[in-house]
Amino acid sequence: MRLGTTLPQFGDAADEVARIGEFAARAEEAGAASLWVGDRLLAAVDPQVGYGGTDTIPVEFRRALDPVALLAVAATVTTRATLGTSVLVGPLYPPAVLARSLTTIGALAPGRLLAGLGIGWSPEEYAGAGLGFDARGARLDELLDGLDTLWSDTPAPLTGSRFPLPAVHVETPQPRPAVYLSAWSEAALRRVGRRADGWLPVGRLPSTDLEGQARALLRFRANIDAAAGEAGREPKDVGTALRINVAEGLGAAEIADGARELVERTGFTDVFVDPMYVAPGVDASLDLLADLLRRTA
Repeated sequence: MRLGTTLPQFGDAADEVARIGEFAARAEEAGAASLWVGDRLLAAVDPQVGYGGTDTIPVEFRRALDPVALLAVAATVTTRATLGTSVLVGPLYPPAVLARSLTTIGALAPGRLLAGLGIGWSPEEYAGAGLGFDARGARLDELLDGLDTLWSDTPAPLTGSRFPLPAVHVETPQPRPAVYLSAWSEAALRRVGRRADGWLPVGRLPSTDLEGQARALLRFRANIDAAAGEAGREPKDVGTALRINVAEGLGAAEIADGARELVERTGFTDVFVDPMYVAPGVDASLDLLADLLRRTA
């Protein structure tokens, strides 16, 4: 298992933003294989859609630090850990804007950036970016097309209906960042297989049915593999990085045992834990990470 963690980014952890560099450096030194950020633009007071199948939004999301800025800090104080986004709400970003941000992080951390993208779940976040909530999948496809074009060797126009742009010169990343996608629906899973470098699924702890979680994850992964094969790609070339969301009240032993079981049942060996509810803040997160690394070594 290659175990990583999220950076302290939400809720009261925002008070410790000046310690993000310290956290990233110490986490890598402790043995973290990857460091991750999420993307919350705002938290609606009366949301049309809640988080994770509920009708509410966690209070922690009322305070959210900018993901790209945090990765830039982490990039300057680390040398080995993968730096990932899980996930940026892709359709909120014009291709040229996102290409510049990702290229900059890639230059700070060559070969270590994993750009995870999804379509989000909050209509209010889309409204905050001046966008409608419809056609999110189509917007994501156009964003991916735009990144492909902007990061190509020869300038070419962006011909999509939402982000048309004549041929332009932009800085191109060397090497190009890996692009992973969050996906659960049939269409989204097939998109991963057709065109992404990897998939970002989610596991949840605690669970009374880890075997069922694993079966579902493997079923989704089979859909990705089938789509990759139909597109003439090798399924083994499409990676997987498993995020594990941890509920309040869970201890390190239970988290380590659950993570180990999910890895054993799925074969997904790139794993990262989000300790937002159980270890908020820099010191608590570092203590938990060290404990998890010992228990899963």
